Amino acid sequence: MRQHQFEEAHAGEWREFESFLDNPKKAAFDPAEMPARYRRICQSLALAADRQYSPELVDRLNRIALRGHHALYRNRRRQSQRVLEFLLAGFPALVRAEWRLVLAAGLLFFGPLLALIAVLQAFPEFVHYLLAPEQIASFHQMYDPASKRLGMRGADSNLMMFGFYIWNNIRIGFQTFAGGLLFGVGSIWFLGANGVIIGAVAGYLTQVGYTQTFWSFVAGHSSLELLAIVFSGAAGLRLGMAVISPGNMSRRAALVAAARPAVRLMYGAAMMFLAAAFVEAFWSPLTEIPFRVKIGVGATGWLVLLAYFLLAGRARAAR
Repeated sequence: MRQHQFEEAHAGEWREFESFLDNPKKAAFDPAEMPARYRRICQSLALAADRQYSPELVDRLNRIALRGHHALYRNRRRQSQRVLEFLLAGFPALVRAEWRLVLAAGLLFFGPLLALIAVLQAFPEFVHYLLAPEQIASFHQMYDPASKRLGMRGADSNLMMFGFYIWNNIRIGFQTFAGGLLFGVGSIWFLGANGVIIGAVAGYLTQVGYTQTFWSFVAGHSSLELLAIVFSGAAGLRLGMAVISPGNMSRRAALVAAARPAVRLMYGAAMMFLAAAFVEAFWSPLTEIPFRVKIGVGATGWLVLLAYFLLAGRARAAR
């Protein structure tokens, strides 16, 4: 291709890209297209240099590519900064703003969980109404004090279990969140059901004498995982409230408005699920760590998270 044909074929896109760099708010294309367009600019530069087009054209494309590079990575730094700001202040502030729904979700989840732990200490046979015999046998195997490693060991490496725990946590979180679209009933069901199952397992294993193995395993990741389930439920309840009581808006408009805080809650919950999966795969199964240390780490995790959600971001909000 001759140089004038090459320029005619791509000049429009080059002008649009330069216009975007000059004023991104008045761009002729969606800013989300910027990375793909930047790659095409780099390809044009490589072709122009390889075909030995005029130095003026190569210099122009080189300047555009350099400006695009700076703009692209400056934007990525801003995105990273926004994520950091969300974690440091936005997420805990959002949890406090949605405290009524968080409280409701917490009662729906922790209520049956704690009740069953207490009930099964006096009536251990009640567990057979909640768990199948094969499930009970599996939990016995997972938390047997004679085991060298604790928890589910369905894979050969901690890394593979990390992937499994991520999938399992995200599945629970998504079910609990998306269930809110069914007038909130789905979120209520999944919160209660998960509370019942976890409470049944914890109560039964405590009653049969697997206290140290079970609680040393769950202590480290319990605060992250259990609170993430509650936040997923609160986000689902937010959607359910919009469907049940849209107010002066249409249900669609109310759902769109409710989705903004609900999805942001889920962003935070997803990060907590990811962190919980990491702890569960690499820390929780270790048996060489003393019981007191693992319980201490778990208790510290609860205190740190409670302080984070109660206090983080308040100074910024007060400015």
